[in-house]
Amino acid sequence: MDQLVQTSIDQFVSPTLQLPHHDANSHGELSNEEYDAPNLSKDEREAYRVDWEPNDPENPRNWKTAYKGWLTFQLGMLALAASLGSSIISPANNAISEYIHVSPQVATLSLSLYVLGFAFGPLLWAPISEVSMAYGEVFCACTPSADWPQVWGRKVSLLPAMFCLGLFSIGTATSKTPAAIFITRFFGGVFGSAPVSNVSAALGDIWAPKARGTAVTFYAVCVTGGPTLGPVIGSSLTVSHLGWRWTEYVEAIWVFTIFILGVFALPELYAPVLLKKKAIRLRKTTGNQAYWHPHEEVKLDFKSIVTKQISRPLRMLFTEPMVTCITLYASFVYGLLYLTLEVFPIVFKEIRGWKLVTSTLPFLALFVGVLCAMAINLTNQPRYMRIVDRNKGKPVPEARLPPMLVGGVLFVIGLFWFGWTANPPHPWILPVIAGAFIGSGFNVIFRES
Repeated sequence: MDQLVQTSIDQFVSPTLQLPHHDANSHGELSNEEYDAPNLSKDEREAYRVDWEPNDPENPRNWKTAYKGWLTFQLGMLALAASLGSSIISPANNAISEYIHVSPQVATLSLSLYVLGFAFGPLLWAPISEVSMAYGEVFCACTPSADWPQVWGRKVSLLPAMFCLGLFSIGTATSKTPAAIFITRFFGGVFGSAPVSNVSAALGDIWAPKARGTAVTFYAVCVTGGPTLGPVIGSSLTVSHLGWRWTEYVEAIWVFTIFILGVFALPELYAPVLLKKKAIRLRKTTGNQAYWHPHEEVKLDFKSIVTKQISRPLRMLFTEPMVTCITLYASFVYGLLYLTLEVFPIVFKEIRGWKLVTSTLPFLALFVGVLCAMAINLTNQPRYMRIVDRNKGKPVPEARLPPMLVGGVLFVIGLFWFGWTANPPHPWILPVIAGAFIGSGFNVIFRES
């Protein structure tokens, strides 16, 4: 991913071959036919392999910084919409339990199943963003561009899933039985996990390793800030004349708004997909069928889904010790954050007797902590850039560990502080301040992992 800008293809041309001149900005109708490789030697075939040229304007990493900032904002809002949906319904737990005649403990499944969907969804959405398919098989009606369905990439792995998240949010809002609520919430989490798992990869497509940390910091705020803002919004809707159903209607409105924005304003970002389309265009405009890109040979079938797309992340999880440790730690911390969605109402509503809306305001302390964590993440960025320079521009994952250690300490401090001061006669401000430490520690851990 970090070595996309490579030497111009002309530098690899064999002396016996003459490549036709091509304009990187030319636009022709893309051919929908399968690539039929001419009978060329290995060296000749490599000479016609399409790649980015120096300062290629089609390369997302060469786009203007302001435009990349705009794309980063869109991607962040996609992640925020999905994470917000996880917690916005939590203040309505008692109202839902009364409506569907189940215990409050059972009603918490509306939150738990959404988060469970977060666990299963990435197995589907992450591979979708990096494979290709035949023209016109799916998603044909979801895009104003005729050539989008030719390949799968970041955009196709994000926007259709967000559209489905909006539909399932409406499904939850209109549900009348426990099964309907729980099933729609689970599938809402499955589809909502798409931006959570793929936005960071999309940011890697447009930002070089040295600048990527700043962009990912904004993404981390969106992902970790959503669960902390959701209860405040949800409680206000629940106690109003609108009722608990509007927690999901508001979520759907927000999701569809970002979806429509993305359809028209978010381009494809995945380099192999863009290079494949460039190769198709060059064959069309030059008439030379020798131009090719390896991504044209990647096809999606049932066997590859089972043996590569699904089994590969599971194989990494169980065979790579570092992946296993980081995953278990991040999952444990993620679960503890969502545990606060149930603990805060107990502490501030049931024990301290606050009203519903007031009892959710301490979640803002979590969000303040999330924002404060940006200082830690951004302070580490110059250090990380120096390490990347010493490594000849290649990413150094181990350099992300020291800030994670700081985040782990902050997170533990917040948990112990909150546990010791949650009950009266300790003043309410003490557990609120502890919430800021929890939010800050979680954001740093999530960002660096």
